[in-house]
Amino acid sequence: MTKKRKVTIDGDEFEVELEKIDGLWQVKVDGKSFTVSVEGRIVEEAAGKKRKRGNKGKTSGTISSTIPGKIISINAEIGAQVKEGDVLMILEAMKMQNEIHAPISGTVSQVNYKPGDSVEANAPLLVISPEVPKPSDA
Repeated sequence: MTKKRKVTIDGDEFEVELEKIDGLWQVKVDGKSFTVSVEGRIVEEAAGKKRKRGNKGKTSGTISSTIPGKIISINAEIGAQVKEGDVLMILEAMKMQNEIHAPISGTVSQVNYKPGDSVEANAPLLVISPEVPKPSDA
């Protein structure tokens, strides 16, 4: 499946087509094709699939924007109970809508923006207070 992405190379922006074939990336830039191999681990986003992140043991519920953008919608309000993986808001960046997921289960304790607001990279969007484990019956 071919994916289209915008990339910046030496300050110039290009729209590229990416396709992984037999462990190598086939990259098409301005009509020219390249075969690219990448060392190390690459995290791939599967379109239409919910990404499962390794948040085991994660206790911080502060969710920050990784990129600058505009808040399109917010699906949680202060006091709302959320589960890990729930879509809490939609952030538009580079003409793409990005789902912001809850990293942990808990209660939304802070919402720092409203729809229509612009945000900078690394801006804290909202905070989730983690669920407190119930004591087990002895």
